[in-house]
Amino acid sequence: MSRRQLLRLAFGLVIAGVGTVRGLAAQSSGGATILYLVRHAEKVDASADPDLSASGRVRSDVLAHVLADAGLTGIYSTDFKRTRQTAAPTAEALHLPIASYNPRDLTGFAAQVKTQPGRFLIVGHSNTTPALVRALGGDPVRPIPDIEYDRLYLIVIRDGTVSSTLLRFGAPSPS
Repeated sequence: MSRRQLLRLAFGLVIAGVGTVRGLAAQSSGGATILYLVRHAEKVDASADPDLSASGRVRSDVLAHVLADAGLTGIYSTDFKRTRQTAAPTAEALHLPIASYNPRDLTGFAAQVKTQPGRFLIVGHSNTTPALVRALGGDPVRPIPDIEYDRLYLIVIRDGTVSSTLLRFGAPSPS
């Protein structure tokens, strides 16, 4: 399947999710902190710092499309190729820099980001993303399996109250 066909398929699968993300984000305004957390997209191999695969690049493009109207004010990523490449299409489309965060200090990073009004994309890993959701006061639902790449957490922090919603985007991950 060509990249163009994969992109069309992925966009088709995300249509319902786009409305959901935009609708949920629109409900949150003012001094709220709104966070979109994802695991990096599919990678080429299991090496220490791999690039994204073709399907991972497509998923990253879909993420940029899903978040195009979310009003992002910042993007955070761990300092690995796969996470930065996942964030790159969104950053390029919105003309935002990608700031690095330390995945070994999720408690400190959660405390920092909780105090920042705005809307942020945070790209992490299968082990760090649910842990960060928990550190922020949200519900990660369950661990992310190694083969799952379609989770999109939406966390809204307003006046010390945290709500979290688990959404999906792009092509479904295998069960």
